[in-house]
Amino acid sequence: MEPPLVAAGRGRGLADLFRSRFLLKLLVQKEIKVRYRGSVLGILWSYVKPGVQFLVFYIALGVFLGLEQSGRNPNGLPNYAIYLFSGIVLINFFTEALGNAARSIVDNAGLIKKIYLPRELFPTASVWVSAVHFVPQIVILVVACLFAGWHPSLIQSAAALGGFVIVALLAMGLGLLFGAVNVYFRDAENLVDMLLMVATWASPVLYAWTMVRDRAGETFFALYQLNPITVGVETFHMAFWLPTTDESTVMPPHLLSLWLPVALGMSLTLVVVGQIVFRRLEGRFAQEL
Repeated sequence: MEPPLVAAGRGRGLADLFRSRFLLKLLVQKEIKVRYRGSVLGILWSYVKPGVQFLVFYIALGVFLGLEQSGRNPNGLPNYAIYLFSGIVLINFFTEALGNAARSIVDNAGLIKKIYLPRELFPTASVWVSAVHFVPQIVILVVACLFAGWHPSLIQSAAALGGFVIVALLAMGLGLLFGAVNVYFRDAENLVDMLLMVATWASPVLYAWTMVRDRAGETFFALYQLNPITVGVETFHMAFWLPTTDESTVMPPHLLSLWLPVALGMSLTLVVVGQIVFRRLEGRFAQEL
């Protein structure tokens, strides 16, 4: 019995990624080589960029605005440097992953117009490349935490893994969505840039979550917690920053029992929505490009 006919250029969406994992590996390698072609520092930029970003924010917010706890400012955050960097590494992963995924289809127009391969490979490869850059930053964070007396529990370590998965899925879902829309409307890139600019300030990367609760009230704080990036950043603080303090610092209530599952569900929902939109629009990618 002959297999049923299928429309040309139609795949099984994200399910094809497992069958095409060798192609995915090649795309990730290609993206890394192209990005650092002609660069003197190469992948060392993965260290330099977040390092400079950390210094700017630490001096401006920790020193000048007094968010660092000190003898003169006992109400500040203890080990603010660890608090700040643990949030920066995660938000940097998200901004890089989503920004590159949103442009991935347009940037690979030449390849898409020549041959057929699962188009989901391109935004997925962008997320994987960002994960490669994420690894050295985590190594630096862990080393800094060890010098600060880091002693995490198993639950805290698992929370950090959960937070990373949430943010990675969120970047993947939004990357599929905006990557497809960007083929038809290049304004999507500008919208993504604005979202990424807001993302850093819409989560407790630079400030304490208590500031939001105390100044905006419990109702707004509940809405604030619906942001999956917020939950991801808070789990990183719980895993990396909290064990370097005397742990008298209070984390957001119901972080693991309520907000972590809610954020995971929202990120998975966005992956499904992004895949649906992507599959509806991918049929004319070659013509539009």
